[in-house]
Amino acid sequence: MSPPQSTLWHQDVAHLVHPYSNLDAHTTRGPTVITRGDGCYVYDEHGRRFLEGMSGLWCASLGFSEKRLVQAATAQLDTLPYYHLFNHRSHPPGIALAQALTALAPAGLNHVLFANSGSEANDAAVKLVWYYNNALGRPKKKKIISRLYGYHGVTVASGSLTGLTHLHLDFDLPLPGILHTDCPSHYHFGQPGESEEAFAQRLADNLEQLILREGPDTVAAFIAEPINGSGGVIVPPAGYFERVQAILKKYDILFIVDEVICGFGRTGRLFGSEVFDLKPDMMTVAKGLSAAYQPISGLLLTDAIHDAMKDESRKHGVFAHGLTYAAHPVAAAVALEALAIYRERDIVGHVQAVSPHLFQRLRELEDHPLVGQVRGMGLLAAVEITADKSARRPFPTAAGIGAFIQGRAMEHGVIVRAVGNCIALCPPLISERAHLDELVDGLARAFDDGLAHARQHQLI
Repeated sequence: MSPPQSTLWHQDVAHLVHPYSNLDAHTTRGPTVITRGDGCYVYDEHGRRFLEGMSGLWCASLGFSEKRLVQAATAQLDTLPYYHLFNHRSHPPGIALAQALTALAPAGLNHVLFANSGSEANDAAVKLVWYYNNALGRPKKKKIISRLYGYHGVTVASGSLTGLTHLHLDFDLPLPGILHTDCPSHYHFGQPGESEEAFAQRLADNLEQLILREGPDTVAAFIAEPINGSGGVIVPPAGYFERVQAILKKYDILFIVDEVICGFGRTGRLFGSEVFDLKPDMMTVAKGLSAAYQPISGLLLTDAIHDAMKDESRKHGVFAHGLTYAAHPVAAAVALEALAIYRERDIVGHVQAVSPHLFQRLRELEDHPLVGQVRGMGLLAAVEITADKSARRPFPTAAGIGAFIQGRAMEHGVIVRAVGNCIALCPPLISERAHLDELVDGLARAFDDGLAHARQHQLI
């Protein structure tokens, strides 16, 4: 993987909190055992209540006690607790979910391949890109370009796509043929005096030069999240995706859009693709698809990709890909009910209504000595931690300020997540203004604690 674009984010990656790490250098409490949930709150084994400001892992979009989803699962368990999609079999929830998803997806995505997680969906995208190009007689067109600080999962293939080096170290990743280009964060990687427009153009030029160096006949696909999630909630500058998509079209490169975090209302639109006018050839979804009440994901495809794969499968006598629990009937039934709730309760409209209040409150933190930037969209946000505002300089890795602030936030009753040099927020989509006030108030107190800690230890 090519090195990061700037010393603002260190070339060593020890400062990045592993997406699934429970380590906290500033607490000896041990693991927090969560025993129940209620709306936007969860409770630990001691009965202490926390406002869940991360929706678990970016996913519990309808909170933790939605009875309709429980009832959908129970009813399906009573009817058909399991069946598969192999050997020309199917079942009603799987069929209905495929129809519902393709009806909601961006234009042209008329087919869906189900799996159990976002990692698996992105893993399948890699396999199908290779399969598709073999079907078209293009055996060299196999390389896939991802981005630094993008997150696409942790399987062998999806972990290779992920542009976070600590997910590669000692796992022998990334795989050959997986390339990484620039992260679209103007805050971190913009050059002195460089406008966001010029920054977007520079990144597009860098992408095109990478394609030309590798050879356009060898580059098969480009994958991106509309807004980077676990890489730091990075919102790309205006014009970035417009320029990128023109380059992909120019060189006949497939565009895979990872909507695992951004999908189903998180950005204030049904999909992040709508925000940036993205035209995906493939799109992956998970997390909000079932509001996290069951593990399920999907990979949506265009007719062109589907038809080429179908022809290739006829040649071999089988489409030799599938998973035992793909479109599990219980998971599919729950996902269908989640989609119904999003529609009936106008969850997208609710996010549009309450998200300005979230960012109004977060902007109150911008004068805090430790806050470098507030960014995000919808109910997805990050507060950048800085040791020096003017220089945009992060704290040393060993200081562990992000982990300290995360731990102090829990002491103030809210769950947030330290991701690299920022604190990420991803509250349930059902959050009301009072929940968002509680979240920001707890976070503000945690930042004050972080400031006192930094001064005490002479870090600033």
